Amino acid sequence: MGKSLEEVHESISTQGKTTRFRKILAFFGPAYLISVGYMDPGNWATDLAGGSQFGYSLLWVLLMSNIMALLLQSLSARLGIVTQRDLAQASRETYSKPINYILYFLAEISIAACDLAEVLGMAIGLNLLFDIPLIQGVMITVLDTFLLLFLINKGMRKMEAFIIALVAIIGFSFVFEMIFAQPEVGKVLTGLIPTLPSEDALYIAIGIIGATVMPHNLYLHSSLVQTRKFDRSKEGNKQALKYNFIDSTIALNLAFFVNAAILILAAATFHKNGLFEVAEIQDAHRLLEPMLGTQWAPVLFAVALIAAGQSSTITGTLAGQIIMEGYLNLRIQPWIRRIITRLIAIVPAVIVISVFGESVTGKMLILSQVILSLQLGFAIIPLIHFVSDKSKMKGLHISRTTQIVSWIIALIIVSLNAKLVYNEIQGWLETSENPIILWFTIVPLALGFLFLLLYIVFKPFVTKAKHNIDNHSPHNFKLNFSKTESYDKKNIAVSVDFSDADEIAINSAFELGGSQANYTLIHVVETVGAMIYGGNTDDHETTIDEKLLMEYQEMLVTEGYKVAIQLGFGKPTKAISKIINEGNFDILVMGTHGHTGFKDLLFVTTVDKVRHEIHIPLFLVKN
Repeated sequence: MGKSLEEVHESISTQGKTTRFRKILAFFGPAYLISVGYMDPGNWATDLAGGSQFGYSLLWVLLMSNIMALLLQSLSARLGIVTQRDLAQASRETYSKPINYILYFLAEISIAACDLAEVLGMAIGLNLLFDIPLIQGVMITVLDTFLLLFLINKGMRKMEAFIIALVAIIGFSFVFEMIFAQPEVGKVLTGLIPTLPSEDALYIAIGIIGATVMPHNLYLHSSLVQTRKFDRSKEGNKQALKYNFIDSTIALNLAFFVNAAILILAAATFHKNGLFEVAEIQDAHRLLEPMLGTQWAPVLFAVALIAAGQSSTITGTLAGQIIMEGYLNLRIQPWIRRIITRLIAIVPAVIVISVFGESVTGKMLILSQVILSLQLGFAIIPLIHFVSDKSKMKGLHISRTTQIVSWIIALIIVSLNAKLVYNEIQGWLETSENPIILWFTIVPLALGFLFLLLYIVFKPFVTKAKHNIDNHSPHNFKLNFSKTESYDKKNIAVSVDFSDADEIAINSAFELGGSQANYTLIHVVETVGAMIYGGNTDDHETTIDEKLLMEYQEMLVTEGYKVAIQLGFGKPTKAISKIINEGNFDILVMGTHGHTGFKDLLFVTTVDKVRHEIHIPLFLVKN
């Protein structure tokens, strides 16, 4: 299994820092990318609805959610730091293929629901600030695909700086909003005492939890902490855990401030004046100026909304890449992944807005957050299992007290969701004209998810993980290298893409050529810069790919093989064919992932085109 977010893995060194402050600063960054998911436009809708309907009384839900989030994100960071696996990879190594496919599907739903909120938030912000129609604003959000590609090619540090700048814009905007709104401090403090005003408040409360503790952030955090390069000893891991906890505490408390500010703004402005149904962001924006008496209030509101949508859409994309590579072990080009994710969100948004009008956006935002909350159990429960495992965590597993608290949090979230689902299904059965259809469709589906939840709760208790997570050699190269001399051609090229297919391809090449052949490992850099500038490109992904290729070479040379490496640039089909035809090779060995037809196109499999371009035999190895 490859490294999580391979293009930026261990790309930021924390070693050699002269002071403790600089050392801590080197670890700061991942939690700020996580925090934007806690203040995305979906949060705005639930916070506005909660504040306008129930005043300050749901502030305690935000505080509880923030405490939950801090614990769960620290568990996610612990998993990534200690095991060098993200949550999706750890799940793939623990559960069977069918279960992993279902968990992947649920994770993709959460990404789509999150992206729907971000698409709508960005579109609403553009509409409010520049009067761009909502449908056109939704279509414009496709363009942020290119912003993500630009940022990730500039390196992780620059992406983190960009996100922190957007977070600062959101934070400063709401500092001024609080000054304008002048909330009642006494009622704010009273709102921190747990109460549930009505049955309707449960739906909003669950939406707030779903908007705050987001499942895709658990996958994302376990991967982003691996962008830091540090001493992998037990003491080094402990230090990394401490600094990342500080990072998470600061970033998530900032997110809590933003969410609380939105709810307090709605309570102080709308609920106080008898406007109990302001759940639409557009309505909130329209009412801010006359109620607060300043034209800056709605402007700052819209600017913060655009900043929230743009920042969270970037992190949502990274999370999508992590779950796809982790669960399915599939790597597709980032821009394809981004377009797919965005289209899944845009299509339903455009259809619903076209049919029902712009007035339903608030309901869509809240629904998206409830969907996120329903997915939480399927991410939280495996995470608690993994960080409680002594063997996987190499002695840095969580304490018994932390385990108990974590399971209580999981129980609270699952119980609230179960009650919500039960209430909704009961309502549908009572009001439906054909309840028999629901009994044979919705009810079995709900029971199926309940059984799946029970399965992932008890499975790790009764069986061992199917793979040893402690092995960190590149792509788990636990193999006996073949020393056979059965092939007479001695210049062998091997195409590698840093996936599981590499292991089988390299082993097959060694069986063909034995220890006396000359081997050349070929990898193609597929970034935008590589396609434009070819060998003159100097972006971050090229550096990482070259480093990984050299790691392969060093490992294989140590085993006694004669190995050279060569990077290609641009489209794999043309780059591989050019290297082969210009070189002196006897045969090319390529691994495949077992795809056919449409999947070959989708996953950028180059095998079929390469075989028509090269003038030497092609040896294909199916993974």
